[in-house]
Amino acid sequence: MIFNYMTSVDKVRQLIVSEILGQIPKEAQVTKIEFEGPEIAVYVRNVNFIVEKDEIIKNIAKTIRKRIVVRVDESSRKPEKEVIKYILATTASEAKVTEDDITFDKVLGEVVITTPEPKYFYKDDRALYKKIFIETGWRPRIVRKPPLKSRILDSALKYLVSESDERLKILRSIGERIHRDTLFKDRYVRITALGGFMEVGRSAILVETSESKVLLDFGFNPNAPDTSSSMPRIDAIGISPEELDAVVVTHAHLDHCGLVPFLFKYGYEGPVYATEATRDLMILLQLDLLDISKREGKPLPFDLKHVHKALLHTIPLKYNEVTDIAPDIRLTLYDAGHVLGSAIAHLHIGNGLHNIVYTSDFKYGKTRLLNRANDVFPRVDTLIMEATYGGVEQPSREEAEAKFIEIVKKTVERKGKVLIPTLSVGRAQEVMVILANAMESGLIPKVPVYIEGMINEVTAIHTAYPELLSKELREKIYSGLNPFTYEVFKVLYDRSAREEIVESNEPSIIMATSGMLTGGPAVEYFRLMASDPRNSIVFVNYQVEGTLGRKVRDGIKEVHMVVEDKLQVIKVNMEVYSIDGFSGHSDHKQLTRYLKNLISSGLKPKRLVVNHGEPENIRKFINEVVKMKMKREVYEDLEVYAPRVLESLTLVI
Repeated sequence: MIFNYMTSVDKVRQLIVSEILGQIPKEAQVTKIEFEGPEIAVYVRNVNFIVEKDEIIKNIAKTIRKRIVVRVDESSRKPEKEVIKYILATTASEAKVTEDDITFDKVLGEVVITTPEPKYFYKDDRALYKKIFIETGWRPRIVRKPPLKSRILDSALKYLVSESDERLKILRSIGERIHRDTLFKDRYVRITALGGFMEVGRSAILVETSESKVLLDFGFNPNAPDTSSSMPRIDAIGISPEELDAVVVTHAHLDHCGLVPFLFKYGYEGPVYATEATRDLMILLQLDLLDISKREGKPLPFDLKHVHKALLHTIPLKYNEVTDIAPDIRLTLYDAGHVLGSAIAHLHIGNGLHNIVYTSDFKYGKTRLLNRANDVFPRVDTLIMEATYGGVEQPSREEAEAKFIEIVKKTVERKGKVLIPTLSVGRAQEVMVILANAMESGLIPKVPVYIEGMINEVTAIHTAYPELLSKELREKIYSGLNPFTYEVFKVLYDRSAREEIVESNEPSIIMATSGMLTGGPAVEYFRLMASDPRNSIVFVNYQVEGTLGRKVRDGIKEVHMVVEDKLQVIKVNMEVYSIDGFSGHSDHKQLTRYLKNLISSGLKPKRLVVNHGEPENIRKFINEVVKMKMKREVYEDLEVYAPRVLESLTLVI
């Protein structure tokens, strides 16, 4: 007997419930149907039905065009102690599971098993996975235990499990907002630039329809000269956070995700959609931002409880998974090739009314770390495209790597030290893979590589998601040859070791944050190393105008620094190099090739909106698009826009 569902269910949810009940056989023993975020959860007593009749569920999902998950009713789940005993007895030693690796999400009916060998549960047509599910009534959630210990992964999992009751309330509240009938008959689509247009930093776009308001990213620019230019301008458009239906975070860089907790401080109660890796990295970056701000005495517009609240509201999505995020908007995330878990967002609005593709930051070229950005979509009407390097042609990845190896080799041979200030997310891991491969191949000597700052924690998260890495790197990791655990890498936790490392006569390589010398251990290493001409500093990422990194890159010979309340003049005698080819952004050639390939594949965007670039680079890219139109490499009626912050574009009226 189905439970008394609700006293005033709206038409849409009533039809969904009727359709599900009409197609699920009585043997499933349905007890309740709940709308939990973008998913519809069907609770049943018969565990075997879930495992053996999954085709029925797939057919229902296809019919109603919704995501369905089937859970076992509480009454059919075995006690936790019995489940732990059964799992430990059933999993052989090669699964490497201990009692401490087993936790329970009581609300979602999942047993979370953390293991370094997740493939063990999925081999032979998921035999072990199914066995545990059928025998215990708890759906296994297999989580990879990374070879490098991650504080964030451990604490986030424990927090989400401990707050599962609250999370379920959140999901059901979100579910009611998503799975409802549309209220308005007039149809329009509009985008408003809130940040990251004609500039780099504080990325944010508001997408409005007659039914919904969705934010694409909500970033922070810590290098901005004042508060108003460091934050997206949501304050200026008359919309409060509680009016938003959803927030989509494309990737974990502060200029795209740094101020998401701010929204929760000021009333937002809705979902945050991102890939699982982006969720983990985003929390890490936000916590680090809080920590740095407190140390430097700089106030932030949110605190720890808002970071935790954002985590509870985050709904992780996989690539290519179509998900309802509002009554009239479906979201699909595609691989952007920029950093781990980065995504291109595809919004399908209305019943074929309009399709938006927001590339965010993307790399249309394969790297050692990641695969090339996706360029296949079902439909594109408006393409919002970054142009960070719209006027720049970067060296090929092979040329950049060869130059980098040559610099390291020369410096090491003269008994010098190499300082690599680097972004903790993405660039550091790319450099680690290059160094490990070069040393293993004998291209450079094996010398200690000291790693400091947040790099190790971020690297640990990379090792938890090998399926998101490039095919070659993934296969290496699966075969036991993990470059992130290479013998020369030495993580530093004690800052007192810095002087000893620098003063040592032995050559070494030092990787430290921040990548632009705006703070962190890299600045201290620069101070200690700059005067020695045997040393080298190698910049491997973009240096924003006004940062110390930009000044050093551009040739400054003296730097004034305050050390223990005393002003020091630092002579820059070390060799200074900048290698552009390691960028996680597409350069001029890759941007134009991406646009050509989209159009040649049959997609015909009506308009191109260019963002995320300094004005000069955006203008150069647009000029190139105009030339492409004249040559008919793209069709002539393609509309091209480069709005500024606070400008809006009406896409459908």
